[in-house]
Amino acid sequence: MTILTDTAVAGIDDQPDPKNKLMIALDVDGTLVDHDGHMSPAVREAAQGVVAKGHDVIIATGRSLNAALPIVELIGLERGYVVCCNGGVTLRLDPSLEDGYEIVHKATFDPAPALEALRERLPGAKYALEDEAGNFLSTERFHDVSFGVESIPVDFRTLLDSTAVRVVVFSTENTSEEFNTAIGHIGLSGVTYSVGWTAWLDIAAEGVTKASALEALRLQLDIDQENTLAIGDGRNDIEMLTWAGRGVAMGQAPDEVLAVADEVTGSVLDDGAALVLRSVL
Repeated sequence: MTILTDTAVAGIDDQPDPKNKLMIALDVDGTLVDHDGHMSPAVREAAQGVVAKGHDVIIATGRSLNAALPIVELIGLERGYVVCCNGGVTLRLDPSLEDGYEIVHKATFDPAPALEALRERLPGAKYALEDEAGNFLSTERFHDVSFGVESIPVDFRTLLDSTAVRVVVFSTENTSEEFNTAIGHIGLSGVTYSVGWTAWLDIAAEGVTKASALEALRLQLDIDQENTLAIGDGRNDIEMLTWAGRGVAMGQAPDEVLAVADEVTGSVLDDGAALVLRSVL
């Protein structure tokens, strides 16, 4: 595994051939922005640079559509694709479209079996889901910036009867270790899930990850696997970093994420994403 530093970037010998177009997948929270949602000038400038250079830059985030679009605007991305909801929704960007984008793929699933199993084990947790229309339905007025819209309070039965793109579970009563143990004992099936930094769980349709959505786009864009680059920091980035020809973990990533990366860059507080992006300019 390579540890990427300022010195390594300045003298890197294996920069991608500028004649080859790269597909660059960028996580958002903990990668492009810190955990207060702030993007540093260094990261913004580097991201804008790779966009201007003509690479296929793709935002790949657990955030929902409306929470991802401000990041797209910040880095100057007007054309291309955005992967939202951990692969559950893919957007095509085009300034000629009425909203500047269109949804080209959406993976929905029945959340009831997973929700019922989780509620039995974690009765005090908060539950929310994004439905196929893009609404967020939640219990206990549960809201998070990653939703991108105000959540609509509903009872648990309404969640069970809904069709979901994304389900989020958050517990304020458990430590992250207790939460992880509980999820492990439940043995969720028929869905794909990842546990966050805290007692937070993201659930998508079975087989749906950032990597699955990115691979579909890679084939469509006709990009060689060796010309793919991904940067991320969370457990929901593990499949993406494994998929990429060059998978780079942020310095603050947990051990299981660091273990699958080809390289490790600086932390989000040290503008680690900027170091990587400068290496392809």
